[in-house]
Amino acid sequence: MTSAVIGAVARASLAEARERLESVLATADKAVLGGELFAVLHLVDREHGLRRAISDPAANPQAKADLVAGLLQGKVSAAAVSVVQDLVRLRWTRPSELADALETLAVTAEAARAESEGVLDDLEDELFRFSRILESEPQLRSALTNPALPDERKVQVLRALLEGKATASTLLLVTELVVHPRGRSLESGLAHTGRLVAQRRERLVALVRSAVDLTEQQRTRLAAVLSAAYGHDVHLNIELDPSVLGGLSIQIGDEVIDGTIAGRLDEVRRRLGGS
Repeated sequence: MTSAVIGAVARASLAEARERLESVLATADKAVLGGELFAVLHLVDREHGLRRAISDPAANPQAKADLVAGLLQGKVSAAAVSVVQDLVRLRWTRPSELADALETLAVTAEAARAESEGVLDDLEDELFRFSRILESEPQLRSALTNPALPDERKVQVLRALLEGKATASTLLLVTELVVHPRGRSLESGLAHTGRLVAQRRERLVALVRSAVDLTEQQRTRLAAVLSAAYGHDVHLNIELDPSVLGGLSIQIGDEVIDGTIAGRLDEVRRRLGGS
C-alpha cells in the first residue's frame, strides 16, 4: 500500500535511487525494464517476509543486495537486478517505503521508454483522458474495480479499449493500476502515475477547466504564462466543463486559480451570506 507520508530518510534514499536508475537507463532495454520492475514489485508486495528483510535498516546492505540477486538473476534482466540491488542498499525506515520507491522507479522507467520512443506527451495525455473516461462511464469503472471480476477479464477489457489506440506504456501502466491498485482508488492511482510521468521532464501538470475548448495559440500562451510563474515547464490537461460558465479554472497540485464566472458568483454569494 502506498504511504501517505514519506519521511526525510526515505526522501533522500528515493532521490538517490532515481539518480542511480538514470545511469542504468543509459544502456538498459527500456522496452522491458519498467515491466520487470513492476514484476519485482508484485513479489515484494506479496512476500511480506522478503519485504521486511530487504528493507531492514539494521541488516548489512551488501547482504540484502546479494539476497535479491540470488532471487532475481535469470528471471529479469541484469539492468533490473542492478536497479533493485541499488534500492535495497539504501536506508528505509519502513518496509512500505521501499515498496513505494520501487513502484516510483518502475513508472519512471516506463516514462523513459515513452520518452525514447517519442511518445511521452501521448502517454501523459492518454493517462489523463482515461481518467476522464472513467468519470463519464461509471459501468466501466465499476467493472475495472470490481474485486469479483477476474483480473484476466479486466485485462481483456483494457486491451479492447487501449491496444492499438494508445501507447504500449499507457496500456502497461493502466493495467498495473487496475490489477495491482496497492490500496488506492483507480482515480488516485492514475493521478499519482500522471505526476510521476510529468516529472520525466520536470514539468508541472495544470488541470484547466473551461466552458469552451482553447485554440492552439491560447494553449501555448497559457502554458508560457504558467511556466514563467512557476519556474517549470507546465503541461496542460484541458477539461471542457460547461459549469464554469466562462473564464478558466486552473489547478496545479493543491493550488487552484479560479478565474471563472461561476467562481466569482460563488465568492459574491459567500460575501452576501456573511454580511
